[in-house]
Amino acid sequence: MSLEQVAKRARVSTATVSRVLNGLGVVKNSTRARVMKAITELNYHPNLHARSLAGGRSRTIGVIVSNLDNPFFLDIYRAVETDCHASGYELVVANTLYRSEQLASSVRLMIGRRVAGLAVIVSEMNDDIVRELSESAIPIVFYDVGTPGGNITKIRVNYRRGIEKLVDYLIALGHRDFGFIGHHSVLAPIDERRRAAFDAIHAACPEAKVRFAADADSLEGGSQAAIELLSSGAPPTAIICVNDLMAVGAMKELRERELRIPQDVSITGFDNIKLAEFCCPALTTVNIPRDTIGHHVFTSLVPESTPTSTQGKELIVTPELMVRDSTGPARRA
Repeated sequence: MSLEQVAKRARVSTATVSRVLNGLGVVKNSTRARVMKAITELNYHPNLHARSLAGGRSRTIGVIVSNLDNPFFLDIYRAVETDCHASGYELVVANTLYRSEQLASSVRLMIGRRVAGLAVIVSEMNDDIVRELSESAIPIVFYDVGTPGGNITKIRVNYRRGIEKLVDYLIALGHRDFGFIGHHSVLAPIDERRRAAFDAIHAACPEAKVRFAADADSLEGGSQAAIELLSSGAPPTAIICVNDLMAVGAMKELRERELRIPQDVSITGFDNIKLAEFCCPALTTVNIPRDTIGHHVFTSLVPESTPTSTQGKELIVTPELMVRDSTGPARRA
């Protein structure tokens, strides 16, 4: 089935069919509906690769993330997807599950697809991949790694400032016995939150106690890390979790041990995914604006989409504390 046959069925020019397919130009709603009806009736599937070659450039954006099971990454993907669809771009996504070998494979597959730009929103980055992408000819967005300039845009979240706001709040509530739940502590962008928490706690209160446990980045991982943390003695008065997903898993373990939240143990997350607002009790967390990050990704990869391109710059995102019901004054000894 060809573009010409679609145009003939819809009684329009091939240029009009192309504009409808690419979301470009002004096409009357009635004409657009007629073209889409013809496409459906003829079961037409455009050759995206051929369209890219004919147009001189690809209209596909690539996004690689560490863990699509974590709503944090899914929210960023959806934000990029919204901008892509509004501008006539397609979006392809790859999921690495924090495996560096999968990241390398996904990067090469994306470049092989001739994507117009690539966002690499991962924690398992290594120098070889950074160098390979920096030497490529396409726009690249890195997350918390790399050096901005040229084709490289860097989005950096000020995790340390977000953690400091969280710790200051917990210290003000009288907490001096802390637990920290994390995952993949060998990966620097993730371990930054743990190091920031330890530094902030000891700076504010040198005599404070801090314990650490880690497991997989999942609800089950949060539960397992809580088991490890709680087996090391009396429960801490506050548990800081590296993200909301693990915090919700840890909350389940606290409830099963009949520990009240926050009367016995306060618990916090990080990211402010939608689940944080709807779990019970609602989770105190630190908001990272994923819609803003997704928009930065698109405007950096498609600089002509906005009069103020962010390509080649470092974009700093400052998290904000979100106080909810899962935190309260430290329990008395």
